[in-house]
Amino acid sequence: MLQAAGGCLLAGTGAVGAWQWLAPTSKGHRSEFPARPAKAATNESFVHIMAHADDSLYFMNPELEQSIRSGAPTVTVCMTGGESDGRNALSRTPGYNKMPEKRPEFVRARINGLREATAQMATGDWLSPWTVEPMTLLRGFEVELHTLKAAPQVQLIFMELIEARFIKAPRKDSLRGLWLGATPRLTTLVPTASPVRRTFQYSRQQVIDSLTAVLERYQPTVVRTLDPNPTHRAQESHYPNTPPVLQGISHYDHQDHTTSAYFAQAALEQYWGRKHSRPTAVDTYVGYEVALLPNSLDRATTKHKIQLLDIYGWADGKDCGDPAGCGDRKVGNRSKDTRWSDNLRHRATGTQRWVQPLPDGRLAAFALLDGQAQCWTETKAGSGTWTKPSPVPGTMLEGQVQALRHADGTLQLFSIRTVLPTAGKPHLREVVTAKQKGATGPGGVPAFDAWQSLGSPESDPERSMEVGYPVAVADKDGTVHLFVKNWDGGVSFRTGKGGQDWTDWEGLPVTGKPVKVEDGLDAVLDGKGRIHVVAADTKTVHHWFSDSPGAALQMAEPTRLPAATGPLTLAPLSGDGLRLAMRQPSTARVVIADRPGNGGWKVTTQCEPIGGYGRVALEQSGTTTVLAARDDKGRLRLSAGSGRPGPWQSQDEGIAHRATPGIAQDAHGRTVAVVLGMDGRLSSTRGKGTTFDDWISQDGKVSSDLQSS
Repeated sequence: MLQAAGGCLLAGTGAVGAWQWLAPTSKGHRSEFPARPAKAATNESFVHIMAHADDSLYFMNPELEQSIRSGAPTVTVCMTGGESDGRNALSRTPGYNKMPEKRPEFVRARINGLREATAQMATGDWLSPWTVEPMTLLRGFEVELHTLKAAPQVQLIFMELIEARFIKAPRKDSLRGLWLGATPRLTTLVPTASPVRRTFQYSRQQVIDSLTAVLERYQPTVVRTLDPNPTHRAQESHYPNTPPVLQGISHYDHQDHTTSAYFAQAALEQYWGRKHSRPTAVDTYVGYEVALLPNSLDRATTKHKIQLLDIYGWADGKDCGDPAGCGDRKVGNRSKDTRWSDNLRHRATGTQRWVQPLPDGRLAAFALLDGQAQCWTETKAGSGTWTKPSPVPGTMLEGQVQALRHADGTLQLFSIRTVLPTAGKPHLREVVTAKQKGATGPGGVPAFDAWQSLGSPESDPERSMEVGYPVAVADKDGTVHLFVKNWDGGVSFRTGKGGQDWTDWEGLPVTGKPVKVEDGLDAVLDGKGRIHVVAADTKTVHHWFSDSPGAALQMAEPTRLPAATGPLTLAPLSGDGLRLAMRQPSTARVVIADRPGNGGWKVTTQCEPIGGYGRVALEQSGTTTVLAARDDKGRLRLSAGSGRPGPWQSQDEGIAHRATPGIAQDAHGRTVAVVLGMDGRLSSTRGKGTTFDDWISQDGKVSSDLQSS
């Protein structure tokens, strides 16, 4: 083994080619981040796939830290070196243009920064040592593998492919150039003092195979990637003499971010087609675009996130023992000034409508694992125990699935499917639906017809990549109304009698200036059978409604509601009123607004802040209001009150989960909240009035018993 301490390489004993990275003794940041390595857990596993060393810290935190602190195996794959111009300084630094370009040293400094921030999250000690060694994912290729000695379930993998070096300017030698076929191979860059001794040339398929090998090695229950569907820029950039293969829409994200997500999707498709031991859920994270959107994190969470970014950015200048540098000074201490720090946004905004009753009173729940919709059913009505999931055949579904219940008790599913490019087939995104095939017998599992493509409101495949997630509602005569955010930022819809024989896509009408909404819209039927749709932009909430059952939707008067962080949830009140749940920017506080009958909207409740982010689930059961929301520790918290929300459950009563909780009524009239765990298993709790029982896992075990075992 080789050991590095104080910038010197020392010969040691142990495995050939393995290095141990040590550093000078320092108190570091212990007082700011009191922590001890968590006990290793094996029922869940996380793989993060990103382009650059700081991507997970900016766009996946606080979820990255929560995974590390859980004790689960947590692996981060960094695809490029992020070498930029090789100058480890901000461009405004005096004398910047005269600084030498030292790309191998800068890559090593960025690696050091990520390693230090990761060690801080895992152990509370940014200088906690790592073992560094070459690893073969694909025959004939080597990558750097870093293993945290104090928590060996935490690992970093660096592929070191060269980066695009420009946010949006087309460049043949880049991940995007490799994906599109502008170059047949992409080279690596060897960082200073790397155990990997030479460069390698990767083909497109070899990059996919390498990521697939990571998935096969770690068998993750959750894979996290950057955003494959960023929003286009308001003004397109034009680059003369760009080859046709590299031309395309310019987006509010780094081209390496987007393409790393494409490679991850291709690897997942390949992995899912092979035998593996446990199913995988996928989360994708919005990148640079968050700078244009309201802050989704509260100030305390943002402050904590910035402290980790400051460690990565070498903001304090402390010595880590490596002359190449101890972090990325292009980030430095400026994370407090960038809007990337105060947001975490999933591209899939979630839906609470994935749990529905079957005719025999049992509940059925649907979620995506391995790119397929999976169906769980209660073993007995109201029992709290669930079957193992049964797949609904179909591939490459992504983000979320909504279950709609028709008046006859049959179900219909709606989701988004990504079609990856192949010879003669373009890269595109399409809305899909699957109708239940026949009735569900007592104790049975609903069966579904094959997924049907409903296309996209965008005929251009490249524009279809920005279409939002579908929201469906059935009116009293059985017609299904389907809504999505379109490329322009408006809302498109189509209708189908009984969920079939669909009309063409149309846009919802707008009064005055065009709107540009965020994804995360919602739709419900009120007590009089009228349809309501809501969607938020960066300043307010917009509302469309039908004047009477079956009438065309029209835009309502301005709601005059304040800005929201994106996803909205609607529930009908008794009579013909509406209730809306959303989050307040910068505080993450859950806010409730009501609209009585044909009146105007008014904020009626500001709940006690619990941190967190993302869509809030809302159920109105008679006069009881139930809320389910993520808190600052990533746990689900419930609130139930008469007439309006009550106090939140204590944090000890919360439960770790991913995506949006589902809420439904069971056969005994109890409100049921259901979550999908990081291990791909369901848990649920039931309440009558304002009191809820313990969380029960899908096999009937109390969650508190599981946590203590």
